Amino acid sequence: MLHLRIIAPADQSAAVADLLAADPGVTHLAVLSGAARQPAGDLILCDVVRESADGVLHGLRELGVEAHGGIAADDVELTLSGAAVRAARDAPGSGADALVWDEIAAKTGEQTELSGTFLALIVVATMIAGVGVLLDQPILIIGAMVVGPEFGPLAALCVALLRRNAKIIGRSVQALVVGFLVAMVATVLSTWALTAAGLVNRDMLLADRPLTDFIWRPDALSWVVGLLAGVAGMLSLTSKKSGSLVGVLISVTTVPAAANVGVAAAYGVWPEAAGSALQLLINMCAIVLAGLLTLAVQHLWWWNVARRTTGPITRRRPRGPAADSAASAPGQSRHPDRPLR
Repeated sequence: MLHLRIIAPADQSAAVADLLAADPGVTHLAVLSGAARQPAGDLILCDVVRESADGVLHGLRELGVEAHGGIAADDVELTLSGAAVRAARDAPGSGADALVWDEIAAKTGEQTELSGTFLALIVVATMIAGVGVLLDQPILIIGAMVVGPEFGPLAALCVALLRRNAKIIGRSVQALVVGFLVAMVATVLSTWALTAAGLVNRDMLLADRPLTDFIWRPDALSWVVGLLAGVAGMLSLTSKKSGSLVGVLISVTTVPAAANVGVAAAYGVWPEAAGSALQLLINMCAIVLAGLLTLAVQHLWWWNVARRTTGPITRRRPRGPAADSAASAPGQSRHPDRPLR
């Protein structure tokens, strides 16, 4: 369930309240006339089950509430209410599987920025994996996977591709490309430094590494693992019941391969570096493809659920890349329309 705080101009307050009251998934509705000061208007509070949240937020945007007022949403961890139970019963579908597009856009849009923290995390993760490659130690590879932050831009890229948001696509690709390039260069430098200190050597890379040699040997299973990781990652983003560490599964297909590129390049073992780079490219493409397909299937499923419940639904087109880009910029409350409604 989501708790909505809405500031509506006085002339829109009645329409907003009517919209909320008409939805069976909305409960605990309260209207505080004149309570809002910045911006001025009425403060409207309500709880909405996740099954209905996407439609309610879309209806509020159709009224233009965010242009002259504001909409904020928070997760409700505990609700003890018979009215809430009835709202969940009357709303179509399951809350655990519900898509709230504005929530997804907000989550992923914030993770496309090429920040210092993102670069630091991906560099540290890749350097740790580089040591794990040389020592043939899966425990270090797992540690690097936990640190790796690349799931954010990959998920944002999937959402932006589905919603045709050119600006977010560009920012996501930039974060991934620059992040991995910087991480691999840093791994080259760290490998040289460790070699100079006598802690590692080229023979460690060329020795048999039965536990980690899969990292630079792409094959058909690389696609399979990448596709499964993409599905799991996207479900973890859209479902409230998925574990927070599903992003680790994404890193198993990316960070170790990037680390092996850096280590192999540092020692001039170019065939292994090329194999690792190909492994990284294959897995990232598979993750994006699977994430995009997962989102599309979820969208069509919920579109059919809503159509069976409310009757035929008009097919809508998004406002276009320019409007989508402006809407999804960090720090702004407006998000692009969904491709279908």
